[in-house]
Amino acid sequence: MSAKRSMGLGRGFESLIPTNLVEEEFDPTRREDAKVSKLVELPLDEIVRDEDQPRKQFSEESLRELADSIREHGVLQPLVVTKKGDKYQIVAGERRWRASRLAGLKTVPAIVRTLDAQNKLELSIIENAQREDLNPIELATAYAKLKAQFNLSNEEIGKRVGKSAASVINTMRLLKLPDEAKRAMQEHNLMEGPMRPLISASPELVHEILPKMIAEGWSARNVERYIADHKAKSSAKAVKVNRYLAEEKRLGERFGVEVKIRGRSVTLSAKTDRKFRELLERLGE
Repeated sequence: MSAKRSMGLGRGFESLIPTNLVEEEFDPTRREDAKVSKLVELPLDEIVRDEDQPRKQFSEESLRELADSIREHGVLQPLVVTKKGDKYQIVAGERRWRASRLAGLKTVPAIVRTLDAQNKLELSIIENAQREDLNPIELATAYAKLKAQFNLSNEEIGKRVGKSAASVINTMRLLKLPDEAKRAMQEHNLMEGPMRPLISASPELVHEILPKMIAEGWSARNVERYIADHKAKSSAKAVKVNRYLAEEKRLGERFGVEVKIRGRSVTLSAKTDRKFRELLERLGE
């Protein structure tokens, strides 16, 4: 059995856009950021929410799940704060702050910036995002940074860079690609269109396709056709191999987890730490 943990910071569209971790190697403003940011451990009781922040309600279940993950793995993404009097005011990361309190933490990692530095860095990221020579992965990272560290919505990012919200969302989804694909986009100047179909492909399939894309200059249609052919072959094979679909469904509904039966092996996979503990309790009954 395995427990799969999620590091996402939101629901809905956010599950399609991994904005929680901005990778330095793809961050076009990492040098400017390093000059104005200080990473420290701050006591939770020295951190206060921004009362002007429009989001007031947070799902209790979502906070409990994040608190469970924080107890086990810690806070994976620092909060962003600015100094306000003798306290630090949250710019981004209120959900992590609330969940950390639930988890019983005394301190959390935080990026401290002055308000002036925060504003200047935002402008720098926006200017970089408008550059024509920026590759799609760097652009996606810039958008993700604006979303995760500056609390900008997809619509607000779009207005600032002259794009639609849909365009911003689609570009950020490239961050779901395996690192191998991201680096290939940088090194071989691969465009966004042909790479989008790979977002939902397995890392193994991406590894198989990339050399062909690079060598032959595949279009999005070529990639989609290759993936469709691969899925058709895999589906035909699955029909022959997996004779336990009904049993997988029945067990999944009984235990509330994903079930896979292969040969003489049964795998139960929980999506959260809380679900995993509930599964262990039910198995022990």
